[in-house]
Amino acid sequence: MLPRPFHLSLLATFLIGLMAGAPSYAQDAPVPHPWNTLSPTQQNLLSPLQGQWNSFPPKRQERMLQRAQNWERLPPERQQEIKANIERWQQMTPEERQQARQNQHLYDTLPPARQQQLHDAFQRFQQLPPSQRDALRRQWLQQSPEQKQRWLQHMGPNSTLPARHAFGMPGR
Repeated sequence: MLPRPFHLSLLATFLIGLMAGAPSYAQDAPVPHPWNTLSPTQQNLLSPLQGQWNSFPPKRQERMLQRAQNWERLPPERQQEIKANIERWQQMTPEERQQARQNQHLYDTLPPARQQQLHDAFQRFQQLPPSQRDALRRQWLQQSPEQKQRWLQHMGPNSTLPARHAFGMPGR
């Protein structure tokens, strides 16, 4: 067994080491950002979270502040597009949301070339006059699941993809 004075010096060395390391550890820990310390712009962007903000862990607050900063950097057109997508999502029924999630999962599992093909077809569809888009939607809705599957499998480079109805989303 070691002599008692050796134990005390070992313990003192250990404690000094902990104290020396504490400031560097504390610097890595996220600092809380109380609601009243946020800028008016941040408060405006994060206003839906105001009631919960001070209860969020500092790490989550940091992520949300980073997202707000990223939002501010987006061009106004992109911000409007995102807002429209959020509004559309909020208007969907739970079943439509579930269908959209399933379709997104299916899309994500496709090879990149097939994803690009679907994207291009949808872009062409969006460029059609409204009357042609409506006609394609009606045609799509009248097809059986097998016919829809065949169409998707054999879609050519000039095909157009019926918007949202093909993916379980409501029409415009």
